[in-house]
Amino acid sequence: MTTTSSNYTQQELLAAVLARMCQDAKSIGVGNTSPIPAAAALTVYAQRNGNFTLSILGSFKFNKLFTGGIREQYDFSAKGRVDIQFFSGGQIDGQGNINLVGVDGYPQTRVRFAGSFGSALQYYTGLRTILFREEHSPRVFVPRVDFISAPGVSPEGVFRPGGPVALVTGLCVFSFDRQRARFTLESVHPGHTVDEVKAQTGFDFDCPSDVPTTQEPTADELALLRGFARREVAEVYPNFAANAFMAEAA
Repeated sequence: MTTTSSNYTQQELLAAVLARMCQDAKSIGVGNTSPIPAAAALTVYAQRNGNFTLSILGSFKFNKLFTGGIREQYDFSAKGRVDIQFFSGGQIDGQGNINLVGVDGYPQTRVRFAGSFGSALQYYTGLRTILFREEHSPRVFVPRVDFISAPGVSPEGVFRPGGPVALVTGLCVFSFDRQRARFTLESVHPGHTVDEVKAQTGFDFDCPSDVPTTQEPTADELALLRGFARREVAEVYPNFAANAFMAEAA
């Protein structure tokens, strides 16, 4: 648990931020090793009384669509039925390219990441991708990724219904303009500064003259995160559920 204030943890803040981005989702797909996005999706599920399609990889309760695992999720995405999904990367650059292979490029990879899996397909076909990485540092946010597992933008004439729309990190929130292939700083989390974001980001981005502070989690959001979301996310991420949240109010 990383405490950002006396009232909430960093994980609770980030889950609340992601949940707000998903309020109008027709479907949400949460992939592997994504406890904070899963908690965010479950918060939206509670807020909307389950009035959308939710798939959390590894869950039995929230993955009823698929019996064959990730392959069926790829097919679901290829049909254009994933509205919002969450992607991360060992490296992410200013054009929204992600690297899930390793440092120094393939095949001379010096540091090996988990692998690209279905990212090259789903980054194209998932209608809205929210990039997410809790660590915000120059080793993650680089001028140019060493290997492109999936590109942020595509040449004209390439059929691509989806792509990145935002990047949420442990320091801030960026929006992404697909036409310009460029990020814009939208808000900085409480306790952090624009200068800190600039110092810890290896790529150039647009920065308004007045950048607001990210809205803190509301009492209602925290109640859902510490109650319903924590209980349900424990099915797939028990350690996260036990450690990422503050106690529910008595």
